[in-house]
Amino acid sequence: MNIDVNANISPKAKIIEGFPGFGLIGIITTEFLIDHLKAEQVGTFFYDEVPAHVSIHKGVMIDPMGVYYCKKHNLVIMHTLLSSKDLEWEITQAILSFAEDINAEEIISLEGVSSPDIKDSKNVFFYTNDNKRAKILSKLKVPPIKESVIVGVSGALMLRSKIPLLCLFGESKTDYEDSKGASNIVKVLDSYLNLNVDYNPLLKQAMASEKKFRRMLKANKSILKERDKKAMSYLG
Repeated sequence: MNIDVNANISPKAKIIEGFPGFGLIGIITTEFLIDHLKAEQVGTFFYDEVPAHVSIHKGVMIDPMGVYYCKKHNLVIMHTLLSSKDLEWEITQAILSFAEDINAEEIISLEGVSSPDIKDSKNVFFYTNDNKRAKILSKLKVPPIKESVIVGVSGALMLRSKIPLLCLFGESKTDYEDSKGASNIVKVLDSYLNLNVDYNPLLKQAMASEKKFRRMLKANKSILKERDKKAMSYLG
């Protein structure tokens, strides 16, 4: 797996990544940020291990593995609809290599975590390997995560990253699409990065994204299932 970017990115950029996970919080949040910040696509991921395919939404091709850049805030946003299952280490190494290439200031990883409160999930927690960032999050009244099991790309980044890493975990009451949990993450990012987000369209847009992602992920799962069937037929 590699990352191909065709634009000049200013030094000390911050990288935000969101992959499919609990509540789809990572991909809903990155989708909203790309739209709100008017980030431009500057590159893509290449997963050699999965079939080549794209999604079409309202007549427009959606790159399932896009890299976007917002020059105003010097933010790189990685947004993918493809599952990272069994590819976590390769993806993490590609992100870390890319971060070193552009001299990134930090990596921000977005994830969902299960909420014990099925009626109201509004908390956001953080993990960081950097004391300065821990103090900033504490001032913003974001608590550190105390007990959890972190898997996927976020877990691999926690183990491997020497670059300052901030993981934000939004509580979610569902394993399905959770626009409310994503909106809570955006509010923390807004304060942390001074993005000046307009919250009025946030929840409405995130809920609209839910339906789109549901269709796309269902199609992606069908493609991967078909790939696995073909692989088994070769082995058999």
